[in-house]
Amino acid sequence: MSLSPAPFHQLPDCTESLPEAYWVSTDDNLRLRIALWRAKDAHATVLLFPGRTEYCEKYAPVAADLTRAGLNVLTIDWRGQGMADRMQDDPRPGHIEDFALYQLDAVAMIEAAAGLDLPDPWHLLAHSMGGTIGLAALLNGLPVASAAFSAPMWGINHAPMPRSIAMGLSNAAGRLKRGGRAALGTGGSGTYVMDEPFRNNLLTSDSDAWARLLREAAHWPELTLGGASYRWISQSLTECARLESLASPDLPVMVSLGSRERVISGPAIRKRVANWPDANLIEIEGGQHEVLFDTPPRRAQFLDAFLAQTGSGQAGSGPTGT
Repeated sequence: MSLSPAPFHQLPDCTESLPEAYWVSTDDNLRLRIALWRAKDAHATVLLFPGRTEYCEKYAPVAADLTRAGLNVLTIDWRGQGMADRMQDDPRPGHIEDFALYQLDAVAMIEAAAGLDLPDPWHLLAHSMGGTIGLAALLNGLPVASAAFSAPMWGINHAPMPRSIAMGLSNAAGRLKRGGRAALGTGGSGTYVMDEPFRNNLLTSDSDAWARLLREAAHWPELTLGGASYRWISQSLTECARLESLASPDLPVMVSLGSRERVISGPAIRKRVANWPDANLIEIEGGQHEVLFDTPPRRAQFLDAFLAQTGSGQAGSGPTGT
């Protein structure tokens, strides 16, 4: 695979090490961006699958924790978000025509990792939508020794609307050729952290982490994303239903679920974990959707469990492990 240098942004007062950033191409000729943080004397590699709306820069604090523990970290801008090619003329809605296309992105990431000669073993760390893509990739043979999922999107919390109605509305919008528009109630063309007050947000209880996300959105609005398109909703529901019907892969896994989770389906996670022989559910008391950007003790609870699973020690309990 051909790699060419790509830009990477950093806030003026941030001290994390800059990663190597590259453009990569998919088999369907889309341009994506990957970012690699190398650890000194790395003994393993983390493939970090981010969630919907996310971008490589967001994970710099997480990469700092993991590289201190001797893990390389490779992450990606999925198609349609971050600095990757967007899927339609209007760049704001989070849109996908077919959820299976994300597997082409995962393949491009793996080919890049192989070309960068990253040390084995590899471990998957996936958040939210990245958990949907990650589970499908595992079932497709993703070459990792273990997996960890932060609030994986194995079902969506569309209460109080039943799933059948949510799917029906999404499909109807597609028939009306409005499938690419941001669905009602998903945020429109705005940016969630810019539009939602901290006290009402569904992501984190940590005001410092929220402030950083807000600054990133203000500095680099082109990296942000608006609401999910009707087509994205339809495709995500279809993919979650498809995965639900499949058996879990045979490898060690840990999964986190916050007690205040309101974005993805907690019951779907519990059902999957209960039927996954080598799975460990980490309950995050008071945790919301983004445990890796929640309060220091909650971040440490997740990271310590992840590092123990990979044989890499502990992250500590300070902000992002420092």
